[in-house]
Amino acid sequence: MCIDDFFYCPSFMEDADFPSLNAKFRGYNNDNDRKVLDELDSFYDRYYLRDTRASEQDVNKIIRALQTQQPQLYTGFQGIIDNYFRTVISFTLDNSSNYTGNINQRTNSIFNDFRRRYNKIFVELRSSGIPNGIINRIFRNVIAFTLRYSDSAPSPTPIPGTNWSQWEDLGGVLNSGPGVSSWSTNRLDTFVAGSDNALYHKYWNGSSWSDWESLGGVLASAPAAISWGLNRIDVFVRGTSNSMYHKYWNGTNWSDWEDLGGIFTSSPAASSWGNNRIDTFVRGTNNVLYHKYWNDSSWSDWESLGGVLTSSPAAVSWGNSRIDVFARGQGNQLYHKWWDGSNWSDWENLGGNITSAPAVSSRTSNRLEVFARGENNQLQTIIWNGTRWSDWQDIGGILTSDPAAVSWGPNRTDVFARGTNNALWHIWRD
Repeated sequence: MCIDDFFYCPSFMEDADFPSLNAKFRGYNNDNDRKVLDELDSFYDRYYLRDTRASEQDVNKIIRALQTQQPQLYTGFQGIIDNYFRTVISFTLDNSSNYTGNINQRTNSIFNDFRRRYNKIFVELRSSGIPNGIINRIFRNVIAFTLRYSDSAPSPTPIPGTNWSQWEDLGGVLNSGPGVSSWSTNRLDTFVAGSDNALYHKYWNGSSWSDWESLGGVLASAPAAISWGLNRIDVFVRGTSNSMYHKYWNGTNWSDWEDLGGIFTSSPAASSWGNNRIDTFVRGTNNVLYHKYWNDSSWSDWESLGGVLTSSPAAVSWGNSRIDVFARGQGNQLYHKWWDGSNWSDWENLGGNITSAPAVSSRTSNRLEVFARGENNQLQTIIWNGTRWSDWQDIGGILTSDPAAVSWGPNRTDVFARGTNNALWHIWRD
């Protein structure tokens, strides 16, 4: 096993001693075998690192990342895996700053200290029949993974010299970019397609983030979300039939999915300029922008608004009967079209060289902030200050999806995207 490059090595699951080991653990199904696992769980309860300084949130993030990116590490220990992985992850996080050198050197030093301090773990695992070489390899890999992950993990502390925070990792395993809405001050509701392509929801209630909850469905795109009133959320997605599906929260319950028709080739976008008013936008099969709206009593037909789109659209409203729509067009440049209450404008070219669909938010009347992924996969922004557009600016990060953006107050912008670990990442500006 080449520890230095363990992310790129052939899986150590190919080792000859793993088939018998796997069979051994699959055989833990009678009373005597169950006692072995019970004894190991009891041992964990006695020797778990209870005085760890590592937060449970940080440990859980790395556990989720391990499950996603290094699932082969789980085969060796099966039912007791989380307990022992939490111990070694906590030990690594608590002590990583005490060691210098490259990943291999730090891994070796931490492993040796961990083995000395928790030798009874190794004794118990060997006595259960797990080969010593397997035990050592797995613990070394978990330590190395934790070091790599924690070295590159985003921090929510502010970026020096700017009003932007650094990126924070909100977990999850995303199969799409996110959608986000806000129905009140300091309230955020985020939505993603999960690894099973169902819709997942996570919200900020003003003091803490919820766990992820599944809202079902089978998504073929990233979701879009909008709120037109207190405790109201409307979510739109492309379904497996390539038509638009709609689900809403009425303050008490989530509705069933409804099919709003159409055949489109992008994620949808949604905006609202008034109570019980919703405007949705998609890219059609001819790459043209299409519009469908809810007028408080019924849905309109789809109408074509022209253009040649090379991405999903984004939409926002900053005032009554006002809608601004953005999309990537030819040449990977940002294009803008707006409704002024009477007519749709022509498309205007705002330049740039973007590699994703845009996202847009508005802090207050006649103010727009547009976000997109740039050539280097970093987040970029361009701002309308009520009079003119700014130049493009880099914010940083490494995005692997289209971004999503929302503002819940005149001095607040929140942006979300999928990060390099397929989790939801968040950055904000006060």
